[in-house]
Parts: sequence; C-alpha cells; structure tokens
Amino acid sequence: MYSGFELCESAPIPGKEEYLNSEKYEIRPRDFTAPGNIIAEIAQLNRIRRQNPALHTHLGLKVYNAWNDNILYFGKRSADGSNFILVAVSLDPHNPQEANFELPLWEMGLSDDASTQGEDLMNGHRWTWHGKYQFMQIDPAFQPFGIWRITT
Repeated sequence: MYSGFELCESAPIPGKEEYLNSEKYEIRPRDFTAPGNIIAEIAQLNRIRRQNPALHTHLGLKVYNAWNDNILYFGKRSADGSNFILVAVSLDPHNPQEANFELPLWEMGLSDDASTQGEDLMNGHRWTWHGKYQFMQIDPAFQPFGIWRITT
C-alpha cells in the first residue's frame, strides 16, 4: 500500500494505471490526521485479518450468490472449518445498494432453514440469521463493505 492511500489520494497519471502522487519516485510529508482519512478502517481490517484464521491465507476464496450486479459477495473458511468469514463489497461508490443473498449453509452441513449467528466485524453488532436467504443493504456514505463472521 502506497503512503497516501490512507488519505484516499487517488489522482491518476493521465493515460496510465498508476497514481499521480505515489511514492514511486518521491517521498512526501503527509498529514495523516487530515479529514477524510481511513486510518481507523485500515487498522480495524488488519485486526480482523489477524484475529481470523480464514484470512491467514489467500487460498479457499469462494464467490456466493447476491442478486445485485453492483455487489461482490464472497467468503473464506479456515482449513478446519471453525472460522467462516463472509464479505460483501459495493461496486457503486455513490449509491446505496441492496441485495438478496444466500448464506452458504450447505458448507456447514446445515439445512436451508437453519439458524446461524452473524457478527459484523467492523462494528461488533451481532444477530441471528434464520434460513439460507437473507437481505443486505450497503451504503457507501456509511461503509462500502461488510465483513461478517458466521457461526452455528
């Protein structure tokens, strides 16, 4: 991650697929406390990654059904199956997106009407999911993604 990413610097070099002010050729002083920074989100993502064995490897990624082409929905399980992480990312940076989606209950050996526990790993909110089909809303004004741990 280039320095400046935390400040959402993203101006491109015209006609190229790289950042205008990356530290490829220079080191620039930055105010990392500037408004609009995402330092807290990056720190929380790193904590989530460290605390969840499913995220300790790049292997095992599975894409699941979410019935909205503007939402990418996928998951990872630890090798022993004890840690199951689901992620939904909005591909629309401007508008809230909603989708019906499938919980992959079959991967846990559960029936389509089973109940599972969900936890939002960004804010700690917990709930019970009932059944395979669920609903999500992702609002980029609040948070453009969701990271959930699912347990039985």
